[in-house]
Amino acid sequence: MIREHSDVWLARIAWRGTEIAAAWRPEGRDIAKPPQLTAQELAGYIDHTLLKADATPAMLDILCAEATEHSFATVCVNSSHVAHCVKALKGTDLFVGSTVGFPLGAMFTEAKVLEARLAVETGAREVDMVLPVGLVKANAWRRVYEDVAAVVDVCHRNDALCKVILETSLLTDAEKATACLLCVDAGADFVKTATGFGPGGATAADVALMRHVVGHTKGVKAAGGIRTYDDAVAMIAAGATRIGASSGVQILRDASTER
Repeated sequence: MIREHSDVWLARIAWRGTEIAAAWRPEGRDIAKPPQLTAQELAGYIDHTLLKADATPAMLDILCAEATEHSFATVCVNSSHVAHCVKALKGTDLFVGSTVGFPLGAMFTEAKVLEARLAVETGAREVDMVLPVGLVKANAWRRVYEDVAAVVDVCHRNDALCKVILETSLLTDAEKATACLLCVDAGADFVKTATGFGPGGATAADVALMRHVVGHTKGVKAAGGIRTYDDAVAMIAAGATRIGASSGVQILRDASTER
């Protein structure tokens, strides 16, 4: 359900985000020791991802075969590839996730809603949407909220989860915190660090901040530049409950070596 919010409420959310960021001192907090996970345990965290512009049907088949072999959490693909992957994964327990508004987030909200609806009607069970980063930078919080809430609404109406990508490398800590608060109010199921196409990827510090803001009722997905076992478990130690990676198979090989 998309709520109507007053200007005063939005101003309070922005103030709260600024307050959280000002008080945030990750270096002064106890950092959990990275867990020692087996390859099988780690696989359940990973969205096995292929978002390249030149992804072919044969590459998608390999992605789905690898996901089946290793029991990854999902495969994550661009929306036009959802139908192919749903067919390839028929008879397995794996879900297909779809990006929406990817990678810039700078299109009409109505276009994002239509893309999300088509993705979930085609069989996607999770949606990774990009919020309008430029509107976050402009502190246009009402428009940010309405954009996220509209996509969340169509996802939930179709029994799909919605993850919201912040593109954290472009944001201040105050903007990250405020965006997370708005995502929670909009009903998002996860907040997510990055597209992997921006100037930077996931950091443990950003994951820890996002976890601090959203609490333990929402998921945090770390994505962008996660290529090794050490990268993955560091994100999990910081609070990530899902890892987005195109290097999932190599990460699991690293896990076997680490163990």
